[in-house]
Parts: sequence; structure tokens; C-alpha cells
Amino acid sequence: MRAVVITEPGGPEVLALRELPVPAPGTGELLVRVRASGVNRADLLQRAGRYPAPEGVPADVPGLEFAGEVAELGPGATAWRAGDRVMGIVAGGGYAEYLAVDATHVLPLPDSWSFQEGAAVPEAFLTAFDALLLQAGLANGERLLIHAVGSSVGVAALQLAKAVGATVAGTSRTRWKLERAQELGLDLALPVEDSFSPDHRIAGWADVILDLVGGGYVSGDLVASAPKGRIMLVGLTAGRTAKLDLSLLLAKRLRLWGTVLRSRSKEEKAALVRSFAEQVMPRFLSGEIRPVVDRVFPADAVAEAHRYLESNGNFGSVVLAWP
Repeated sequence: MRAVVITEPGGPEVLALRELPVPAPGTGELLVRVRASGVNRADLLQRAGRYPAPEGVPADVPGLEFAGEVAELGPGATAWRAGDRVMGIVAGGGYAEYLAVDATHVLPLPDSWSFQEGAAVPEAFLTAFDALLLQAGLANGERLLIHAVGSSVGVAALQLAKAVGATVAGTSRTRWKLERAQELGLDLALPVEDSFSPDHRIAGWADVILDLVGGGYVSGDLVASAPKGRIMLVGLTAGRTAKLDLSLLLAKRLRLWGTVLRSRSKEEKAALVRSFAEQVMPRFLSGEIRPVVDRVFPADAVAEAHRYLESNGNFGSVVLAWP
């Protein structure tokens, strides 16, 4: 099979298509013929040598989400059949024509969706669903602030929040992305430059903040939060450190916590996928929310796909297509 390999840490030019053995599905696993692979920020970090794969995961093949067809069943994987259209998450190895995946980490791909649409859902929407609804408990009538609302997770979070009846504000450094987000229901568009400084519209406003940026944005989060607000830190594209006024954390009785999906146990991921299937998939099938694919690149143009994502030119998901 063909797979995208990180030949050494570095820029997009270190990515190469190589022939690798087709993996054999183990107990409780599926062998999936991948038709599309999602491209995520974590892949860029892994390529640069800043986000190593967990133990037991291919260290040199990135990729956290996929869509394709079941090619073979491992022992005990009785809930699926060969030929089933599926989408799912892996901790790595998603940039390949075949992958072995835990059968409990897979969802059925709706018949009306393309494989490219399916590859745009698992990582982005599971992350947003888990952070906003399961952990932060975003509820009808609450106010949510999303940083980087035009990113794949930001677009997923916006749709999920509107579906549960929240009012949503979003930040972006690109005005056309805010305009696109308004078409998906964004209530308050907040253009930002190099940092986030809450003005009178947003100070003390947010019941929940989904911070996909980190760095100095977190200090602004404390100002933007309403009393008893919840701040979910998911991304660190603006940096790993921040200077915080801890008196605001105390006076407002705020909660600030971080979350990550990739390194969780297989049991935790399985529970999350089950909850997602029950609570979110019906909203997809009804058309209430939808995948948002920005651009599709052929797998042999993976370096170009990474450059594009690094340029922040996308609104929604970037996907690789396998023939």
C-alpha cells in the first residue's frame, strides 16, 4: 500500500509517498481501505517533530481521521461487514491506503456523503462535541466564544452550539472567514489582529470559551468570561505560555482546563464515539449540521496540503483523497 511518510522532522518537503506493508487487523479491529484522510494541525506538528505519536502508533505516518470501506474483519469485530462505508479516528497512520483501526472507534458513513465529507467529521466534530457538550456542558441559552472560528474544529463547534440553542461569538484574523461563519449562524463576529483584547461587547460575556489558539489569548479569556465561566483550552497555535491575572480567575470563580483526544485510552475513545453516535449523528442525518470541506488534495500533493493549512487559508477541513 501507499502511505505518506515523514522522512525526517521538517517542513512539508519531508513528506513522501512510500510503499509499506498492508497492516493485519488484530482482535477487535477492522482493516479499512482508506478513500480520504483528514489533514489537521496535529499532523503539521508531528511532521515538524513537535508532537510525537503515542506508543504503539506509527511514528512516521501522520493522520488522525479517515473515511473508507471495511476491507477485512479482525477476530471479534462482529458489528461490521466487509464493504461497509465507515469513518473514524486513529492516533496516527491515517495518511495511508489501508489502516487497522479499533472497531469501536468507527462510525457509519451516511450513504449521501462523499468519502471526503466523511474524512472532515471524526476528529473535528468529536473534539468539539467532547469539549463543548460533554466537558463544558454548554446548554440552551448560554453564550459561547470560539477562537479561530473558521478552523475545522471551530466550524464544528459553531454548528453544534447553534444546534443546542447557544448564542455564539467567534474570532478570526480573516474577515471573510467571519462572514462565512455568519452564514452558519455566528451571532457576533470579532476580528482580531495578533492578540485577543476583549472590548465592551465581549468583556464578561461568555459562559463558555472554546480556545483553539492558546498563548496570549488565554489572558483575554479571563476578561471575556462571565462569572462562573468555563474556559476549554484545546489548541496552542499562539504558543504554550501566557501571563494571567489570577485575581480574575478567583473573583469570577472561573474554571480553566485543557483537553486532548489523541492520547486517550481506547476505552475512553470508544465511549466518546458511542455518545457521538447517539447525540450528534442524528443531527447530521437530519441536515441540522453538516461537514464543511474547504479543499481536497490528491494524496500525492500532501506537501501542498500542509502548506495550505499552515497558511491559514482554509475555512473548515482540508482533506487528502486516495484513488
